[in-house]
Amino acid sequence: MKKTSTIIIGLALLFTFSGCSNAGGFKKTKSGILYKIISDGKNPIVKKGQFLKVNYTQKIRDSILSTSVGALPTYAPVDSVGAVYNPSEIFSMLRKGDSAVVVMLADSLIKKQGQLPPFIHKKDKLTLTLKVVDIFTNEEDLRKDQQALLDEKKKSEIKDIENYLASKNIKAQKTAKGVFVVIDTKGDGPAADSGKAVHVKYKGQTFEGKVFDSNLDSSFGHADPFVLVIGKRGAIEGWDDGLRLFNKGGKGKLYIPSMLAYGPNPPQGSPFKAFENLMFDIEVVDVTEPKATAPPQMPNGQQMPPLPGGAATQTR
Repeated sequence: MKKTSTIIIGLALLFTFSGCSNAGGFKKTKSGILYKIISDGKNPIVKKGQFLKVNYTQKIRDSILSTSVGALPTYAPVDSVGAVYNPSEIFSMLRKGDSAVVVMLADSLIKKQGQLPPFIHKKDKLTLTLKVVDIFTNEEDLRKDQQALLDEKKKSEIKDIENYLASKNIKAQKTAKGVFVVIDTKGDGPAADSGKAVHVKYKGQTFEGKVFDSNLDSSFGHADPFVLVIGKRGAIEGWDDGLRLFNKGGKGKLYIPSMLAYGPNPPQGSPFKAFENLMFDIEVVDVTEPKATAPPQMPNGQQMPPLPGGAATQTR
């Protein structure tokens, strides 16, 4: 795929809700955004069509709204933009190694964009601080860099799960992809092989023990088994991988690194965070031949949430 939208986190959207208290020494863009660039001037300025790799923190007053610290850097395309009252106005001024602070006024955002979230007050100042880690001249190099970051993140998450299981004295087998599976009952019916429709009862939890979804009863509004076809990516990759160890009648538990679950893109309104490892109690109630149906649905009838890793995993 050539569309950068499949691999780039929407910085322009994220930056819209970013906070600072002192505009001293700042310059202004054509639209009126305050900015300050800290640079040694040694590296060349980024060119149109290239990509910035940045670490960032977004703040309002003393609260952090979003940050790449402890997560992953993000990427932004450099293009010609007008007076759009958006931090993308300064992207074309940056060099590798530069730091920048961008300040936007809430009342100006309201005039430009209309209604803002209720936690943003009219007199607020919204701040974005960023550091340019690298610059890429083409999308292929960006993809390679991004994949290396994702692979490293996954290794770290697998290690965290190994430590958790050891601390609980839980014996689990690890799949080649990195899902940890405890088999209480393997089941003696048909195997959950590739191409088979697997009907699953489950309870999903964070590693802190917070239950975020279940169809074991109707407490979450749905009690029917969830059905996915193995190998068709009808659910998070950790499910597709771990369920293959069971047959009809099987019961057990899946411990899934976030990069095989939802990674940086948990479903909207999700009770768990980005890059949060998850665990599921599962029961394979049936294994059948798949039916020709509409795209996979959540038990409550909604479309499946974004696949694990969001757009990032689609670059493989």
